[in-house]
Amino acid sequence: MIKRIVFVIILVLAVFGLSYGIHSSLLHSELSFSLFNVYIFHVISVVIIYIMVEIVAENLPNQAGYSYLMLMFFKIGAFVLIFQSSVFKNDALTQNDRIALVIPLFLFLMIEAAAIAKLLNSK
Repeated sequence: MIKRIVFVIILVLAVFGLSYGIHSSLLHSELSFSLFNVYIFHVISVVIIYIMVEIVAENLPNQAGYSYLMLMFFKIGAFVLIFQSSVFKNDALTQNDRIALVIPLFLFLMIEAAAIAKLLNSK
């Protein structure tokens, strides 16, 4: 259990470093929000969700998938609450702003889903 958690944390941090570095260097315009904060939110949420699902899978293996779904809804709600003033108050998001929000979302969502799918298949 601990080994899997440490592996996921290292993987997420490596992807964060690589993808944030590439993403921020490719941006040529100023965003209406902090790209670093969006990436940090996704890193922290992936780690928390994976640890919570790992704990649930250890104690209640039949309920682990449901806990993942519930935690995904909490993640979406937390994102809306945290970035409400910088992202959702702005009615006119540019195309670069929209793409900059979607890239880390899908990147970390794929990592999270793959790690949890591997966990659930092993149980």
